[in-house]
Amino acid sequence: MSELTLPQPYLLFLGDTTEPGYAKTAFGLRDWAPERCLGEFSVAGATVTTGLPFLTPAQAHAAGARAMVIGVANAGGFIPPSWVEALVEALRAGLDLVGGMHARLRDFPVLRDVAAEHGRRLIDVRVPPSPIPVGTGKPRTGKRLLTIGTDCALGKKYTALALTRAFHARGVDATFRATGQTGILIAGGGIPMDAVVADFAAGAAEMLSPDAAPSHWDVIEGQGSLHHPAYAGVSLGLLHGSQPDVLVVCHEPGRERVLGHPDYPVPGLRDTIELALRLGSRTSPRIRCAGVSLNTGKLDPQEAQRVIDAESERLGLPVADPMRGGDSFARLVASCLA
Repeated sequence: MSELTLPQPYLLFLGDTTEPGYAKTAFGLRDWAPERCLGEFSVAGATVTTGLPFLTPAQAHAAGARAMVIGVANAGGFIPPSWVEALVEALRAGLDLVGGMHARLRDFPVLRDVAAEHGRRLIDVRVPPSPIPVGTGKPRTGKRLLTIGTDCALGKKYTALALTRAFHARGVDATFRATGQTGILIAGGGIPMDAVVADFAAGAAEMLSPDAAPSHWDVIEGQGSLHHPAYAGVSLGLLHGSQPDVLVVCHEPGRERVLGHPDYPVPGLRDTIELALRLGSRTSPRIRCAGVSLNTGKLDPQEAQRVIDAESERLGLPVADPMRGGDSFARLVASCLA
């Protein structure tokens, strides 16, 4: 896997997004790489904001920005026509463009032409390495933790990043392994699992977390959900190829319907844990669930703690919100390392 060297700092582009869950790239960069983010830019119709200053591309360039990053990960990863004018504006203002969509910037002739005219770069990060082998299922040295979820966009990346940071604080040798465009932008490398041909997904996960020292932990960012009507295949390939020793299940209390698929209910935590352990044991016979990560960002602190405590008692597992930290998160970290 090659490491990325990206032009920094960034202007975060939110398009015309109205669903916060689809702006997870922008929020992820704001929260985990704030020193690289100068502001945000959007087009008419957008209602989502990161809270960063609103800057035009010209203003951002004058303030020191060197790239505009598409901060949206919409269903299907497409770039709608309503964004193109704003992307052109950024190139003309002197900014490179960084995209993490399935639609690649270089596939738009107008962007190629304007970039060439102004000496700017079009950088697509949702491009898997080549070649990728078919998965082997062979055991590997080292230790592995995979975050899995009851749905998309509810905290798998944040949980993996928070656990990696907590492992480091305890003196544990650990590496965050990015599997999506946002994680790759934060970590500077990784494999975009949802851009890998299905037959090679498990092999890509094996590449992502190779043999390591016995005490080393790879903390692997999960994708999708094993119950998801569209993305379960990505989740299963990642689970089999990662061969995790430990799972941490991620969930958002109060989310009742799958994001973007309202006809489908979000599965329960017990069902998710049982399914993941059953499927994961195919390539990792001693797999275990260390606990649950709850995204309680929509709850006040008292209600969040009540939900955390109740779920921990109900499931008989450590439950925490990594972004709130505290004793419950310390217990989750200890359970992962036990």
